[in-house]
Order: sequence, then C-alpha cells, then structure tokens
Amino acid sequence: MKSVKEVLLDLLESSNIAVRSGDELVGSVNSAIAANDKERAKKEDEPLRRKPCLATIPRTELSRQQEVSPWDVLHTLGRATTLSGRGAGRGLAEHWGALKYNQALAGEADRFLGLTDEGRQIAEQYKNLQSGELGIGFALTLTKQLLGRRFPDHSVTIVPADTALRAGWALTSRDKGPTVKYRYRPQYFAEVWRPGEPSLVIPVASKGHHGNATDSAGQLASASAHAEAVHIGDWNQTPSLLFSTELSLNGVVTVHALQATGRGGWLNNLPGEGKVSLDTVPVQENVFPGIQPPQVGDSIPESVPGCHVTPKYHAWFQQTLGHTAAAGLTAFTGSGEATAQYLTERQGRKRFEGIGHAASGSVQDVSHELLGATFSGTDHVFRLNGPRVEAFSGVEAGLFELLSDGQVDEYRRRVHAARRTLPQLAWDKKWGGPVSLHPDGSVLAIRLLPGQRPTRR
Repeated sequence: MKSVKEVLLDLLESSNIAVRSGDELVGSVNSAIAANDKERAKKEDEPLRRKPCLATIPRTELSRQQEVSPWDVLHTLGRATTLSGRGAGRGLAEHWGALKYNQALAGEADRFLGLTDEGRQIAEQYKNLQSGELGIGFALTLTKQLLGRRFPDHSVTIVPADTALRAGWALTSRDKGPTVKYRYRPQYFAEVWRPGEPSLVIPVASKGHHGNATDSAGQLASASAHAEAVHIGDWNQTPSLLFSTELSLNGVVTVHALQATGRGGWLNNLPGEGKVSLDTVPVQENVFPGIQPPQVGDSIPESVPGCHVTPKYHAWFQQTLGHTAAAGLTAFTGSGEATAQYLTERQGRKRFEGIGHAASGSVQDVSHELLGATFSGTDHVFRLNGPRVEAFSGVEAGLFELLSDGQVDEYRRRVHAARRTLPQLAWDKKWGGPVSLHPDGSVLAIRLLPGQRPTRR
C-alpha cells in the first residue's frame, strides 16, 4: 500500500496519453452525424447545424502520443471551473472539486496513463461526472499545448464560454434580456493573444465517456453542433477544436480530437478604433440572439439560433474575455471582492459579493512561498483516505496585486513576457509536496498537513 507521500509523488509523474486524430476518425464522425440526422428525420426534427468540414489535427501540432502529468491536468481542470457556479460554494472555491481525482489516474514515465482502482470505483458511482470533468482537464491541457505550438509568439488563455457569453446574451430564461433559445454551446473559449493586439478566439467543445471509440465518434458529432453555435466574424469561418476523452476502465486514456478550420475568430478593431484596454469596468451588452447567414443575391436569409460576435462587438468581446479570465484567476485565490469587479450582474457578480453561503467561506487570506516565489491565495484541508492533506491555490503575489487593483493590461504584459519561464511542475521540498505553476501565474500545491505522521495506506 502506498504512503500519502507516494500518492503525492504519483501526481507529478509524467505519462503518455494516446491521441487519435486521423481520416478514419473523420469518417466515423461523419457516419455518426448521418445516423443522427436520419434519426431526427424519423422524429420529424430538423437536422442540427454543425461545423461543415471537420479535419484532422497535424501531428506537428498534436502528436499521437502526448506527455502529461496528472497534477498539471487537475490544475487545468481546477482553473477551468472557478466560475462554473455549479457547486455549493456558489462561485467561490469551485475548483476544489478537481481534487477528488487526485487518486484516479496513474502512469509511469514511457508508459500510458490510465484509471486506477479508485478511478474505476468512481466511474461506477459517478460515471458521467468523472468522464465529463476529466475530459475537460485533458481537452484543455491539449488545447494549450496545441495552440502554444501553433502560435509560439502568443499567450493562450482558457475562458468559460457561458460566463463570457452572459455579458452579451441571456442564455436561459433566468437571465434578463432576449433569450438565446438554443441549448448548444461550446464549453470554453481559447483566447490566443499578445498585449495590445487583437485576439484570436477559438471555441472548444469537450466531452468524455468510459466506453469505446464508437462513443467518441458520437460525442464528436454532438460537439460539432456545440462549436457551431458561436460565430466570431464571418459565417462558418470560426475555427474550433473538438475533443472526446475515452477513459477506458481497462485500457489507457485516449483523446479523440478534430478541428474545424476557418479565417474567422480574430477580434479585429473597426476602422478608427484604438487599442483595446482591459483596465475598464465590465460592460453588460444586450446583443440580439441569432447568427446571420450571408446575403444571397438580393435576399437576406433569416438568422439561425446562436450567438454571433460581429465586428461591431469585437472590442467589447475582447474586453469581456480579458475581464472573465481575470475573474477566474482571482476566484482561484478565494478573493470574492477582487473577482466581483470583473463580472457583470448577469455573469454572476453577486455570487462573489459578500458571503452568501456557509460553504463559500473561501477567503484570500493565505500566502506561501513556493518554488522560490510568494503566492497569495486560499487553502483547503481534507482527508486522503485517512491522513489530512492541505491544498493551496493562488496567484503570484505581485500579479495578484495588479489584478486586485484592476490593472489587467499590466498583468498581461508581465505574464506574456514570462510565458516561457513561468510554468513549472516540481516537488517543493520546503513546502513538502507537488506544485504546479502555470503561465498565467496561478499555482496549485498539495502536501500532507504539517504535524502528522505519513502513515501508509
């Protein structure tokens, strides 16, 4: 039986995951789309709008054997869910849910990652939850690796799509304003950016399952409809990434990945507009729902359901993405006050103002020195099959001060300049456990709670 220290060491172990993205996968997904269209026709339902041309991802950008570390994947998952609003924390400490998977994955160097016995037990009880959440972690980890290779001179930020879109659209009947009556949306946006320049925004649709490759074909067919629901710029020109993670109960982790290409997605300024500043207050727009197809001859087609970021709203949407990303970082530190300043009411600002729930008492009141730098954040203590462990999440102290003061432009200048040196993944002897430091300045660390004996399980 492994000791707690051995379990924590396993979190740092780099292993491989299999990546499938070839012509055979494209064919399987197209067959799944055709089968779904046929089934909908039997029910007299309209076929779903989907990305028109799915393509493989080149091996130069995403090799068919990618190296990942469980702790990095869980850090990515935690950062992605800080603004989800799904847990009892009502927007504070949402990311701690990622830690329930700290014993779910195992692998060794030069071997493939797979589910542990505990991971398989979780799957038996919370099958959809585990596959969906770990699917997010793997999909976004690969998204950052892929886009980092594609755009080496840019930084890449992950933003929850629903939170960003709510600054301009009412997504449900509970939101004020004209409702987007369409349930398909990408889960995340990948913003590719450089300070002071227009961003490229790529919708990311992520799914996961515990089945086989056939299940992934069906999930990617569905993901193509989710990605199609947001257009940025011209009709059908928004590039997108689609992922389906296969968490085999008896095999290795396999990520099935495709892309939709296009020249859109760039948030170019209108003539006469200056550079976009992120040191502004968030603006709640009320964009009329619908995506406008191009004019054919003298006729203008009716709009189709979804969200369309037209050139008129490019500058506003770039500001919204920057504000939402900043809110996700400050929420990761447990600071409700710093987070609220970056969100509109419809985005959930009130969830972060004051203490609205007993479980939302995550407060930015802790600092630790990790990997030679000081971080401001919050901690969480829980049991790891008996012994108590402490987890800490936060942001480098100087960067947190900038974010607290609303200086997002300066924050971005600093992290972009340090993007090649900032990311680290290591065991910190002084801290006593694994530490993951991401290019955005966020950190996730875990250790056996000081004062306990490291008993074996």
